[in-house]
Amino acid sequence: MKKFLLILTVAACAACGRNDLSDITVVPFPNDVEVLAGDFNAAGAAFHYSAEMDQQSVNLVEAFAAKLSLVTSKESEVAEGTGETGFVFAVNAELPEEAYTLSVDRKCARVEASSLRGFNYAIQTIKQMLPVEIYAKTPASADWTIPCVKINDAPRFGYRGLHLDESRHFFGMEEVKRYLDIMEVHKLNTLHWHLTDDQGWRIEIKKYPELTSVGSKRSGTCVKKDFKSTDGVPYGEGMWYTQDQVREIIAYAAAKGIDVIPEIDLPGHMLAALTAYPELGCTGGPYEVRTKWGIADEALCAGKETTYEFLQNVLSEVCDLFPGEYIHIGGDEAVKKDWEVCVNYQKRMQEEGMEHKNELQGYLVRRIETFLRERGRTVIGWDEIVETGLPEQAVVMSWRGTPGGIKASAEGHDVIMSPNS
Repeated sequence: MKKFLLILTVAACAACGRNDLSDITVVPFPNDVEVLAGDFNAAGAAFHYSAEMDQQSVNLVEAFAAKLSLVTSKESEVAEGTGETGFVFAVNAELPEEAYTLSVDRKCARVEASSLRGFNYAIQTIKQMLPVEIYAKTPASADWTIPCVKINDAPRFGYRGLHLDESRHFFGMEEVKRYLDIMEVHKLNTLHWHLTDDQGWRIEIKKYPELTSVGSKRSGTCVKKDFKSTDGVPYGEGMWYTQDQVREIIAYAAAKGIDVIPEIDLPGHMLAALTAYPELGCTGGPYEVRTKWGIADEALCAGKETTYEFLQNVLSEVCDLFPGEYIHIGGDEAVKKDWEVCVNYQKRMQEEGMEHKNELQGYLVRRIETFLRERGRTVIGWDEIVETGLPEQAVVMSWRGTPGGIKASAEGHDVIMSPNS
């Protein structure tokens, strides 16, 4: 209904022959927009920023001014201070972290925000209101104006994410940065970076070098929708990120106000790790990095104490790399077929007084959740973890439709809705 009313408003304003909402070509559309008479000329406009702004926010302002100077061929000077003309960026501590206001008249475009994200979202809005001639061959001749407006904007959802799976298809540094650039334009704030799975391990763990030297490579790749065929072409040589590269990507994202959440899937989706370290499985292998899609039968042995030692060592290095609050541990599609015939599984079940294998997966998840919580981190898991006993602080990412997320929310958990349906 909201979209329908918006269309009516635009049509009514257009009939009046004055500036209307169709001038505001911004995605996502701001919460509150008032279009005023007149335009502001951005070409050559000076930039002023308040002394209270943090350095990252200042960097964004300077980068925007430099790009504007480049495409308009008119120099936009940048200086600390206040002003009543040009672009003015000022701190307003009363605004929420991701909110901003933009007030544009014929002489001044004033932005107020309380943080990096607010300032960046305002810049993205301004950039989207600039003319499409930015892509023309002779942009200097373009009419570099934006309509006079008053905008109050803030996101509806605190988590606005995009997922990138690099286990099955490795993209590399430059493509990940381009992905982050696209996220920035659309005011998304979280990259969910899926770095390990059955089809390849893509992040350097110094304590376990064979995770990448062995676990990154497979003998072929699934190329048809049947999930069963493979092209037989070796894949993955050198296709993983060093820890320095991971840090570079995290820093690149942080400068845009984007958090990066790593996913290290467990106890299933671990064939790449099992291929590198077969002693972590119930049978001892041999294992092979998966060339097909779908779900593998193998999983880490939850009965062996060495499995917990391995996971804690891996996640310790992950925590050292990723400064954010959240670590995604997967928890989905763990078939656990090997557990049923494993003496270590049976022994652990007996020691813990368990009757069903899901209880043991819940035990594993709770141990890892406790380990990460003691390091100041919060666990995210796919909605299967709801079925195995949910740790109190865990966040649920609901992918199998909406029921798992609804159930977890009713139990008081934060939920990220990402239903495949």
